[in-house]
Amino acid sequence: MEWQMAGGRRGSYLYKRPGSQNWWIRFQYSGRLAEKLGKVVQISLETPDRAQAELEAIPYIYAHKGMLLLAKGADDGTLRVEKRAQQYEPGREHRTESGERVIATPDQLIFMDEAGNILRMEPNGPAYELSVPSSAQDQRELSALRPRKKNDPDVAILETWLEHENIRPAIEREARTVFDTFKKLTNGKSFANATREDGRSLAKHFFDSGNKSATVQKKIGHLRAAVNLAIDENKLKFNPFSGVVAAKDDAQDRPPLDDDDMKIMRDNLENLDPEERLLWMLCATTGMRRGEAWDIDCEFIEKGVRCIRIGTKTPQSDRRIPLPAAVIPYLPAKIEGPLFAGSPKNVGRELIRAMRRFGIADQRKVLHSLRHRAQDRLRAEGYPEDIRWAILGHEDKTVADGYGKGFPMLKLKPWIEKIGF
Repeated sequence: MEWQMAGGRRGSYLYKRPGSQNWWIRFQYSGRLAEKLGKVVQISLETPDRAQAELEAIPYIYAHKGMLLLAKGADDGTLRVEKRAQQYEPGREHRTESGERVIATPDQLIFMDEAGNILRMEPNGPAYELSVPSSAQDQRELSALRPRKKNDPDVAILETWLEHENIRPAIEREARTVFDTFKKLTNGKSFANATREDGRSLAKHFFDSGNKSATVQKKIGHLRAAVNLAIDENKLKFNPFSGVVAAKDDAQDRPPLDDDDMKIMRDNLENLDPEERLLWMLCATTGMRRGEAWDIDCEFIEKGVRCIRIGTKTPQSDRRIPLPAAVIPYLPAKIEGPLFAGSPKNVGRELIRAMRRFGIADQRKVLHSLRHRAQDRLRAEGYPEDIRWAILGHEDKTVADGYGKGFPMLKLKPWIEKIGF
C-alpha cells in the first residue's frame, strides 16, 4: 500500500514491530504538524493479516492526507477560510457526512432516525469551511479514501437474511465480517450499484489473504445468499456475488488418520483435557465436523437408542444420528445443554497441538482428517450411498435434503458403530 502526497513522504505506511504479530501504521510529520502531533505517530491496526490491515488503515490515511493538504495550504498561503451564517441551509432536510437525517431551521438542527423520531437537537450556528487548491490526483486519492456513510440500506438486507435463515452465531459473525470487508473494499458501494467486478475484487481479497477456494466460496456465499433473498422479495434485481469465485484446484490433500495414528490417540486419551477428549471421541466415532459438536444441546430417545441432531446450520447437513457406544462414557447421563464451554476454534486448536505432542507430526493430519477416515471406514464396509449421507451429511446443496430424517435410528446404529475409533 503506497501513496504520494504533496508535503508527505513516499512509501509504505504499514510495518510490523519486532515481537508483534500485528500490523502498525506510521506517519511522519514536520513543521507545524510535528509541533502539534509529534514527528512520528504510530497506531496499531490490531490484525496480523496484511490485507485486513490495509483496509483498517484507510480512515487513518484519509485523515493524514487531509491534514497534509491543509498544512501545505497554510504554509504557502493558499488555505482559505470561509464563514457561513449557519451550518446547514434552513428550511430543508439534509444528510450529514455520516448519513444522518437533519432538519435545519434558522436556529436549530433537528437530528432524526429513519422513522422520523427525534434523536437530538443542536444549534444551527455559524460554520467555518476550510479549502485549499489541490491537484486532480490528490482529489482522486482523497475521494477513494473517504470513509463510507452510515445508515447503509444493505444492512437491512443482511439482517433480514440472518433472521430469515436463523443463522447461528459463528456464521453470523463471519457474515458480518465479510459484509464489512466488502463495504471497505468498495468505499461503501451499495448492493444495488455493485457489479460482478466488485464481487471478484472481494474474492481476490480473500484469496490474497491466503484462503483456499472452498473458504472463499463459503465467505462470499453469505452475501450471495442475502442478496438472493432480497431478489426473491423484489428488493434487488441483480446479484454481484454470483459466479465470482474462480475455480481452482487448490484443495489441500487431507490424508485420513491411519491405524497407527488412532492407536497413538487411544493411548493418550487420558492425557487430554475433558473437552478435548469429548471432541475427539465425537469426531472420531461419527465423522461429524468440528463445529457440529457445538450443535449438540439436547438428545432424544428412539427405540431405546440415544440420538442427537447436528449440522443444523444448513439444510443439506442437518441430520439426526445415533450416539455410538464408544462415546457414551464421555457424555452426561442426559444431554440437557451445550457440551462445551470453550469455543470450537480454541478447543480444536488445543486438540491439534496435543496430536503433535503425542507424535502425529504430519501437518496435513488435522481434526477434519477424522471425517475422511469415517468415509473410508464406511466405504470399506460397503455402505449404501444414502446411509453415508444420513450419517455424514451432504457437502453440496445440489443433492436433495431431508436425508437421515426418514431413517430409523436402529437402522443407522450398526453402520455408525462400524466407524469405530
